[in-house]
Amino acid sequence: MKRRPLLRRSRKAGLPPGSLEYFGEKIAGKPTVSVMDFSEHEFREFKAKSVEDTFALRETATVSWIDISSMIDGETIEKIGEHFRIHPLILEDILTQGQRPKMEDMEDYIFVVLKMLSYDEKAGEIKAEQISIVWGRNFLISFQEFEGDVFNAIRDRIRNAKGRIRKMGTDYLAYSLIDAVIDHYFIIMEKLGERIEILEERLIENPGREALHDIHTMKQEMLFLRKSVWPLREMISGLEKSESALIHEATVMYIRDLYDHTIQIIDTVETFRDLLSGMLDIYLSSTSYRLNEVMKVLTIISTIFIPLTFIAGVYGMNFELMPELKTRWGYPAVLTLMAGAALGMVYYFWKKKWF
Repeated sequence: MKRRPLLRRSRKAGLPPGSLEYFGEKIAGKPTVSVMDFSEHEFREFKAKSVEDTFALRETATVSWIDISSMIDGETIEKIGEHFRIHPLILEDILTQGQRPKMEDMEDYIFVVLKMLSYDEKAGEIKAEQISIVWGRNFLISFQEFEGDVFNAIRDRIRNAKGRIRKMGTDYLAYSLIDAVIDHYFIIMEKLGERIEILEERLIENPGREALHDIHTMKQEMLFLRKSVWPLREMISGLEKSESALIHEATVMYIRDLYDHTIQIIDTVETFRDLLSGMLDIYLSSTSYRLNEVMKVLTIISTIFIPLTFIAGVYGMNFELMPELKTRWGYPAVLTLMAGAALGMVYYFWKKKWF
């Protein structure tokens, strides 16, 4: 796994609060602005040429979803903030990638930031993208770092008037977007669960250095997931308990369900972390066991040669009057004695089940 790049937020040192400078991966091109404007009986969808084309939507009676991706232009964000009356500190948070998931109730609008995760099959790693959502009475603006997201099912529901999304307000639309992001976490959990099962089998069969490296990689992924998921509980709890007029009573029930999903994901992450810690213990135990097996074999061999070395040492002394030195069968007798001693010790160790 490649080490995740650090966001050089030290560049921000000394800048005044609310400075609109993008901190994240630079992307070539202009921001893409997609608009869905709808009510129960009306619907229109278009690509805006510039953010100025969306300004008139602030005062309409319909619900307007303004989705901005590849968003790296501080000047564009400043224009949006001025027209939709978004606080400069909120705009700063939108441009500063790597934010901790959180929500801010600003009375006229609510700001939510969270991580949208995806799994790269080729690289075998998790990729994260910051999603910022600002919604007011009849508008919702979503900010994404890159094009491509997990919201296609929501767009289809809006186009085809499926479910209650066209009958509800911006709060239900915001819930739907957050729900889509969190539901995608379960897909990530399934992928990681499969990887952990495969890693566990490999660890039992061949606990080598490669398995240790994979365990370390997975522990890093779990740490990253934990940082992304744990703050979600606080954020969703804040939405559920908010007394804002922008969150209707009918939507609170759905937000409560989001909270339950978040708890399930947190429990899964903690379970995976415990499994990986246990797998590391298994690796260390397996390594120690293999070392002990090698040492046992070497010890048995050394023990067998102790009496042989003693016998050879005794009969290797050059005293003239030693018995059996001039006996015709002395040499074969000593070899027989040494072989018998060795075989006897091997038989004894075998009976004791020491090997």
